[in-house]
Amino acid sequence: MLLFDSHCHLEDDRFSGDRDEVISRMRETGVVCCTCAGSDINTSNEILRLSKEYRGVYAACGVHPHEAKSVQADYLTELNSMLCQDKCVALGEIGLDYYYDNSPRILQAKVFIEQLNLAGKRDMPVIIHVRDAHGDAIEILKSHRDIIKGGIMHCFSGSVESAEIYLDLGLYISFAGPVTFKNAKKLQEVAKFVPQDRILIETDSPYLSPEPVRGRRNEPANVAHICSFISKLRKLDVEEFASLTFRNACNVYNIDINTAEIIDT
Repeated sequence: MLLFDSHCHLEDDRFSGDRDEVISRMRETGVVCCTCAGSDINTSNEILRLSKEYRGVYAACGVHPHEAKSVQADYLTELNSMLCQDKCVALGEIGLDYYYDNSPRILQAKVFIEQLNLAGKRDMPVIIHVRDAHGDAIEILKSHRDIIKGGIMHCFSGSVESAEIYLDLGLYISFAGPVTFKNAKKLQEVAKFVPQDRILIETDSPYLSPEPVRGRRNEPANVAHICSFISKLRKLDVEEFASLTFRNACNVYNIDINTAEIIDT
């Protein structure tokens, strides 16, 4: 069984002491590919470095809404250069976060729109982070739907109704650890609703560990728990669900599934 963790943060300092062991545990669990998503220019550069160091590690470069307040005047030029690099498969993660409001909302929207436009010019998919901001995010995405070249609603936390809108916009829906939580009944309904050709799984590690490892540092190997949980929700064989989510990840990231670079097994 081969798995693709569609969104993680291997560049995070919490992996600095044992990153090789984390990669080894991925291999042992069958997680042969992952995409690491940047949160600003510095982390995006580090992710590009890791993608060159480790087989099966792909990069996404972008500015998270938390960091919108810190962008420099030339950030789009730097980001554009990163998108040209080998193994950079998406622009992200980008979006809106009204839960923490670490950056002014008007600035979050400005940086989100600027990056959507850049992704459109580069024909690249986007990885979208939305928290407590689905109304504004949907409005922005609808007004830019003609330039969006595919993308992912990462760590989805919305309703079936909002999922329908994102699906209509051509986006994939990705589920992380919270879908496994006992009180996540509404999110589990969304996980059953999403069409099988538009569903993804991710860890968002080192954050949001799934059951049964909740409370510990998360890591990409734990995507196997999410795969197992959702396969049961959807009444699918776990290997079948692993296969279809692997294929979906390759599709959205424009990776040839037959020649995908994988962690040595």
